[in-house]
Amino acid sequence: MTFAEAERLIEPVRRGDPAAIEAFVTATQPDLWRFLAHLVDPATAEDLAQETYLRALRAVGAFRGDASVRTWLLAIARRVAADELRRRSRRLPTLPLPDEHPGSAGHSGAAEIRDLIRRLPLERREPFVLTQVLGLSYAETAHLLGCPLGTVRSRVARARDDLHAALAVATDRRKETR
Repeated sequence: MTFAEAERLIEPVRRGDPAAIEAFVTATQPDLWRFLAHLVDPATAEDLAQETYLRALRAVGAFRGDASVRTWLLAIARRVAADELRRRSRRLPTLPLPDEHPGSAGHSGAAEIRDLIRRLPLERREPFVLTQVLGLSYAETAHLLGCPLGTVRSRVARARDDLHAALAVATDRRKETR
């Protein structure tokens, strides 16, 4: 099931049809989880996805259809992620864990890339994940983030540049330790 199928489920979801709600969650959960995992972290993505669905189901009656269901749901997820990041920033700092270098035993290339994406500034990470990981168009992303299309394009380009530079540094470090 895909987001296109989720679009057709929105009316039964509004009526509270349990089968439609389950199908809606099944259709949207993979992209929602990936978005949240990249914005915050994989360990809390499932909890944040549940919070997103709770908020979405409470607000589904107000969904006007100005944007796609995908854009609407990801906008809610974005606010949930922002709330989580704000909550984390208010916590007392904890003792840092020993450095674990990407590329060391136990790290896969995908984990290293996810880590590098999570290190991007949020203003670049959000449009990068939305367009390059989840496949939203630049126009959909601009609508979701509430910024001009050109801003989305420049932030994605800068995120790519940041990632290329970070990968080069990580590669050089691995070569030096061999």
